[in-house]
Amino acid sequence: MKVDKGTDDALLSHRGSVKVTITPCQPKVLTHLPKRPPVDIAFTDLNYSVKEGSKNNVKTILKNVSGRLKSGELTAIMGPSGAGKSTLLNILTGYKISGMEGSITINGHERDLSQFAKLSAYIMQDNQLHGNLSVEEAMNVATALKLGTQISKQEKTQVIQEILETLGLLEHIKTMTSNLSGGQKKRLSIALELVNNPPIMFFDEPTSGLDSSSCFQCISLLKCLARGGRTIICTIHQPSARLFEMFDHLYTLAEGQCIYQGSTQQLVPFMATLGLVCPSYHNPASFIIEVSCGEYGDYVRKLVAAIQNGKCDIQAGKPFPQSEQLNNADVDKKINNMQTATVSESGQGNNILAYAHNDIVKEPTAPTGDGVVIPIELSPVDSDKQPGVTTNLLDDTLPTSTQRYGTSELNQFWIVLKRTLLFSRRDWTLMYLRLFAHILVGFLIGALYYDIGNDGAKVLSNLGFLFFNMLFLMYTSMTITILSFPLEMPVLIKENFNRWYSLRSYYMAITVSDIPFQAVFCVLYVTIVYYLTSQPPEISRFIMFLSACLLISFVAQSVGLVVGAAMNVQNGVFLAPVMSVPFLLFSGFFVSFDAIPIYLRWITYLSYIRYGFEGTALATYSFGREKLKCYQVYCHFKSPSTTLEELDMLDADFRLDIIALIVIFLVLRVSAFLFLRWKLMSQR
Repeated sequence: MKVDKGTDDALLSHRGSVKVTITPCQPKVLTHLPKRPPVDIAFTDLNYSVKEGSKNNVKTILKNVSGRLKSGELTAIMGPSGAGKSTLLNILTGYKISGMEGSITINGHERDLSQFAKLSAYIMQDNQLHGNLSVEEAMNVATALKLGTQISKQEKTQVIQEILETLGLLEHIKTMTSNLSGGQKKRLSIALELVNNPPIMFFDEPTSGLDSSSCFQCISLLKCLARGGRTIICTIHQPSARLFEMFDHLYTLAEGQCIYQGSTQQLVPFMATLGLVCPSYHNPASFIIEVSCGEYGDYVRKLVAAIQNGKCDIQAGKPFPQSEQLNNADVDKKINNMQTATVSESGQGNNILAYAHNDIVKEPTAPTGDGVVIPIELSPVDSDKQPGVTTNLLDDTLPTSTQRYGTSELNQFWIVLKRTLLFSRRDWTLMYLRLFAHILVGFLIGALYYDIGNDGAKVLSNLGFLFFNMLFLMYTSMTITILSFPLEMPVLIKENFNRWYSLRSYYMAITVSDIPFQAVFCVLYVTIVYYLTSQPPEISRFIMFLSACLLISFVAQSVGLVVGAAMNVQNGVFLAPVMSVPFLLFSGFFVSFDAIPIYLRWITYLSYIRYGFEGTALATYSFGREKLKCYQVYCHFKSPSTTLEELDMLDADFRLDIIALIVIFLVLRVSAFLFLRWKLMSQR
């Protein structure tokens, strides 16, 4: 981004006698993006509380804050750690909805979250990107999902080229996302959300983890986006003086309350009226943070009263009338008056406090020159008109479409499916390591149990092979899902919240995408071990054996999805094997069904390992198999029926085992979806 100096409309710093000027960049005109209306956001008396501890103690994070965020401006939400910056941003985006009280209006009307989500984009602090995609591929997915089928492929290509050129990523179009620098990843995150031209964009700590040069480039980009008519809102912890001068509007929080709202140019003069003089050559952003932390005394209460907890908006370009310094007695008097007005709500609720030569002005009828005071109902107010007069900015242009996403759910499913298949092909762990493990273990097991399947003296060893076969298929399918699925959660949360696709489409895509790979790996493994261990060389028995093994791997994969959706990686890796122990104990291998106490037999009906083991045993020894070969004087298990009788499987039904595995598979898949939806909602 190019920064020019010395123009008339430059932003001026207030650091002593030194004046550093930075010209706002010219807005980038993205001609191929869909046209969207500018949007103003206003909020009044926002409260947000959370429960903490086991005693249901309630902690209030935001305390009756109000404010107004306008289109065409770059707004910074600042404050010390724990002041409520991210909480306020999450509430404004609609990401946090529970525990919130207050009113949020969009262009003068109460916010409808469903419609608001179509107008906004939330770029979170961490760059939630898929490292296995190139820049071009990531942009293709975003345009396909956000712009739908109404726009031709050629127009989508033009949109991508235009956005990448504007954001300086065109030369990296073939670069894999994992190979981008921090600043480039941040710009790509913006580019992905810019394809449908949202008029409101929220950024949580956009400069986090970037060097000073990348920080300046990032804020310059946000400045250009704001100059294009968008409402750009970002939280920032403590910007440098150079970055601070680039912001148009500042909203500062301390202890969950607003201590300043207005132009960055007016911050230092406003603070001076309260006796807080910013030292020469001192960063105003650092100064307001130091004040909010109490380094200059207890001024938070006075600042909250002066700015009316966000109801007063100190406008840029207008002289600040407070020429004389307020003493503490004057400020305390104003605080008491404001508290009295707040308590007396009936008939007094519309009394607006405003600074005008140390007097309290009630319902002003003309601009006072010191800033715009937002009415209690927080309808947008045009600064050139009378305060208190509601103006419906572009009310008729706001979208009223009932379509929740940019394209149909079937198209979403197809796009996400193709993307997931591409991930699998490029993911060395998910694809090639699994393939290598199945082939290697297949040959290892085949060598260990070589040629025992038709030997009557080695039936017990063959049963051990059948059980270990279930164990291997279960753990390889389960653990890889537990490890990989939670890593997808941050990207899923971002893309689902920003309305890329529905949760149903995403879940169906990941369900379908991995089944072919898991089936191929399982077929390779079973083919190797079945032949090397000399199981019955009949195609019907092989198909039954293979079907039981396939269903076990699919069910175990579903268990991994449930655990991965409900828990994080650390808890899932520990709990999933522990949760599988009861299913293993009641599988019928260690203890026969008759030997299990009556009050515990119900667990065997829930054990999918039991159905898989029983299915493979029936495929091997049932259906009228001839007597086994015996190379010793006496073989107790020479007759297959003897083996089934020992396992208490004489009356077992193979079809029932297959049906039970299918039912468990469906129940687990539905449960994983419900857990996933619950986890997404719990984040909010």
